[in-house]
Amino acid sequence: MKRGNQARTIQLPDGTTLPAIGQGTWYMGEKQSSRREEVQALRYGIECGMTVIDTAEMYAEGGAEEVTGEAIMDCRDDVFLVSKVYPHHADRKQMITACERSLSRLGTDRLDLYLLHWRGGVPLEETVEAMEQLKQSGKILRWGVSNLDKEDMQELWNIPDGQHCAVNQVLYHAASRGIEYELLPWLRECRIPVMAYCPLAQGGRLRKELLEHSVIREIAKDRGVSPSQIALSWVIREGDILAIPKAVQLAHVAENATAMDIILTQDEVVRLNEAFPAPKGKVPLDIV
Repeated sequence: MKRGNQARTIQLPDGTTLPAIGQGTWYMGEKQSSRREEVQALRYGIECGMTVIDTAEMYAEGGAEEVTGEAIMDCRDDVFLVSKVYPHHADRKQMITACERSLSRLGTDRLDLYLLHWRGGVPLEETVEAMEQLKQSGKILRWGVSNLDKEDMQELWNIPDGQHCAVNQVLYHAASRGIEYELLPWLRECRIPVMAYCPLAQGGRLRKELLEHSVIREIAKDRGVSPSQIALSWVIREGDILAIPKAVQLAHVAENATAMDIILTQDEVVRLNEAFPAPKGKVPLDIV
């Protein structure tokens, strides 16, 4: 499958360019019977240009990392590999061990990006120190955070080396726009891109409300594409958000990849924004 000429990208603070849509692995690795299908899906996604793969030690307690490792076994250098550390492993000693375990499961000697999965009881200063130590040893090339709201990001920004944070991974889709009120403007001011998890919503009801909304369905029908492709194109519309949908069926993998070629018109964006209005005040960070 060839990528279109219009396929979009985002840029990290260090200038690294990445495709605007990657692949998530949440819920992968939980059943041995699904492993072959999951590996095949990730490999197909890489072939389709979705070379960013996001996983975590939490997912199936390392099972998703093992699936990912099998998928990238013979194409590691073509992949931008992301994993996440549990908050209770985010201190000076335990993070080193946790990272080494992740690397072992992934079958690689380095991570392109390592994220604090969410904030726990370990001081951010200590987490940053451990991240920087992993960088110096070459086990990770960059680090970032996940599920941190504006106040946490401001605290991070003001500690030594905190401004080395490369991304913030948060939940974001048209029906969950809370980050737009305060967090996203702050991240943009500091030039920190967003990785959007659950960009097609999480859970049957929420996903149904998003993808079966009449406006999304109308735009998709007019364009001859799927509702999920319209929803993904909306998420990456501004050029500084990377979406990481999870897909196992090959048809869905292909749909996700080609969503990078879809550029919504201003009229379509207006219609979608009216259907899914942005918040008018501060709301709690949406986390699943």
